[in-house]
This record gives sequence, C-alpha cells and structure tokens, in this order.
Amino acid sequence: MKQIPNIFTLLNLLLGCLAIVCILQPGIIITTNEYGEHPVFLPENIVWASCCIGAAAVVDFLDGWVARWMKATSEIGAQLDSLSDVVSFGVAPGMIVYQFLRYAYAMLPNGLDVAEYFLLPAFLIPIAGAYRLARFNVTVNQKDSFTGVPIPAVGIWIASFPLINQFTTSAWQFTLIHTVSFWYFISILSAWLMVSKLPMLALKFSGGNTQQPKIPYLLALAVISIISAWLMGWMAVSVGFIAYVLLSLLYKKLNHDVSGTD
Repeated sequence: MKQIPNIFTLLNLLLGCLAIVCILQPGIIITTNEYGEHPVFLPENIVWASCCIGAAAVVDFLDGWVARWMKATSEIGAQLDSLSDVVSFGVAPGMIVYQFLRYAYAMLPNGLDVAEYFLLPAFLIPIAGAYRLARFNVTVNQKDSFTGVPIPAVGIWIASFPLINQFTTSAWQFTLIHTVSFWYFISILSAWLMVSKLPMLALKFSGGNTQQPKIPYLLALAVISIISAWLMGWMAVSVGFIAYVLLSLLYKKLNHDVSGTD
C-alpha cells in the first residue's frame, strides 16, 4: 500500500516520456515558406504532447495528496517526484520549444540550413528546471511559498503553445508563436524564473491560519484565469502564468510590510 503514491509518481514520468515520443513523431507538411522553396514540418502529434504534460501535472498533484492521505510520504518518493518532474516539465517542454524554434527558423530565408547550436537555448529549460528541483530538495522552508517559479508551472505554460498553434483563430497569436525571437525570449525567461530567488505562492493548502492571507490572491488568480480563458482561449494559460508571478510578488511585498518578516 505504501508504494501507491510512488506508482502515481512513476505515472507522471511515463506521461512525460509519452510527451517526448509525441514531440518526436514524424512531421506533416504545414505550409511552404514565403519563398516557396521548402516544405515546413511540425510534428503531427505535438498537441498530444501538451495533453500528456497536462495529465502529468494532474498526477503530480495527486501523488502528493495520496501520500499525505495514506501517511506514506518517504524520502524515495520525494526523489522520484523530482526525477519525474525533470522529464515531464523540463525535458518535454524543452523539446516543444526546440521544435517550434526549428519551425520558426524554417519560415525564414535559408532557415532550414540553420546551425544546430542556434536551437540549443531551448534546453535552458530542463537545465534550469533540474537546478530548481535540486535546490528545492535541499531547502527545508518551502511549504507555504517557493523560491523561484516551480518547474510544473513552467511546463504547463510551455505546453499551452502547441494548443494555441492548433486552435487559435487570432492572427497575432499565430504570428507570435512562429517568431524566432519569441522562443528565445521564452527560453531565457523560463530558465531565469526557475533559478531566481523570487518568492512564489504555493498553490496548495497545508492547513492552519497561516494559509488564510493568501486566499484572496489565489481567488484573484482563479478569476483572472477564467475570464482570460473565455476571452482568449488557450492564451489564457500565459495570462494565468503571468498573473501567478505578479500576484506572488505582490503577496510577498504586502505580507512582508505587514509582518516585518522575510
């Protein structure tokens, strides 16, 4: 019975592996570039990778809940959780960025001949994510808040872009995610947010009165996410991600001013 939470954790890892498989599937022709020189490819199952990462996020939440409910928390479970998160929310999202960056280059003159090292910034995401998790594992005071944006939040954010590509009817959204500079920005910003020491709200409750001050901020995040989903479709994930970062910083500032603590 004590292994049940670990089974959930390993399911998270399995879903991350399946996401990578989907990202690496043979491509289909999307269009030709503006010069009509070459077909441009994007993996046909990359949307399913987003679904796998989303499912991994649900399982990642459940394994901790199940472990606490069954009183089966363990050190090996904590290590398995981090190892699984590196794959599902680090490597797989990094591969998504890699493929979209390759696609964005392919739309440029001679873009299909771009050197491989121009695509390497995509892997800042799993590198920074691994560092973020290692730092979390050796820090004992990250229950109500985190230092740096959690890797699952970044993974879910990046997983939303294939869905935008597939379903958006907005020209500016479509153009944005097919721009080379956009993916460099995403790679650098994601990596910096994870390794930074910015205080981030924990999106869970462990009980006690100390949890109450953050409730209005979490409700505000929920409202912003719902309204933006209604107005902007899958771009709402980006809006919610930005709102999460800003609300966390606001919470820390106001809570610090009131309590006088760090």
